[in-house]
Amino acid sequence: MGGLGVISVLSNIIPKDVHDIVHYYLDGDYSKALDLQLKTLPLTNALFLETNPIPIKAALNMMEFDVGSPRLPLVEISPEGKATLKVELEKWKSEVGNRRSVIVNKI
Repeated sequence: MGGLGVISVLSNIIPKDVHDIVHYYLDGDYSKALDLQLKTLPLTNALFLETNPIPIKAALNMMEFDVGSPRLPLVEISPEGKATLKVELEKWKSEVGNRRSVIVNKI
């Protein structure tokens, strides 16, 4: 038995980049994997400012994917959390442009 891969909240919004991190790592290119992972860190941190899945649902809704609101007892993301998340999404979009994730281009 065993597994190979990753469980990732981040992959919901930038799947190509998460794929590349795993691919580089499994191919032994640890430097490239680490470099890309560190570039995603501010966005990853923003996705965990509040209890999961609150921020990821907010991010997907900001990207015009209608995933609705969190179910009770969870509530919508705080205004502060939403502002931080939006800044990080916009930074990621401006950094990668059309080179990587198609999904992030919907912000």
